[in-house]
Amino acid sequence: MSGYSSTNQGHCHPKIVNAMVEQATKVTQTSRAFHNTQMGTFAEYLCNLLGFDKYLPSSSGVEACESACKLARRWGYVHKKVEHNKASIIMANNCFWGRSITASGGSSDFQRYNNFGPFTPGFPLVDFNDLNQIEDYMKKDPNCVGIMLEPIQGEAGVIIPE
Repeated sequence: MSGYSSTNQGHCHPKIVNAMVEQATKVTQTSRAFHNTQMGTFAEYLCNLLGFDKYLPSSSGVEACESACKLARRWGYVHKKVEHNKASIIMANNCFWGRSITASGGSSDFQRYNNFGPFTPGFPLVDFNDLNQIEDYMKKDPNCVGIMLEPIQGEAGVIIPE
């Protein structure tokens, strides 16, 4: 069941199994803390593709989301001049982006947050796919430094936004 939401490729598809076996003869997984022969090439490719001068590799989805929150808050404090410890990042009701304390607190799902608090502050919730509610929140909160939304809500029932 590992990575079932992010790495679901079917059950033992021959092409995928062959690619995995071939890769495993070279290297399986490396931490970004260690140099490997592919990281530089991949970094250059990704940055050129997206038009950025750097990127932050992550090992998991929740780590990527936590890093995005940290980057948004840092940007808010350094560039937007938000008062220290006041930054907010909008999340959507019924969102799911992991099981960390921050992710649990940034969710309206009772099973995700019940008996796990206290949570990281600064993650107001709005209804998914409600642009008016998002815009209203952004207008009233000068400390809002970002918004994190799933392109399609999966855990909430595969909800595709308009």
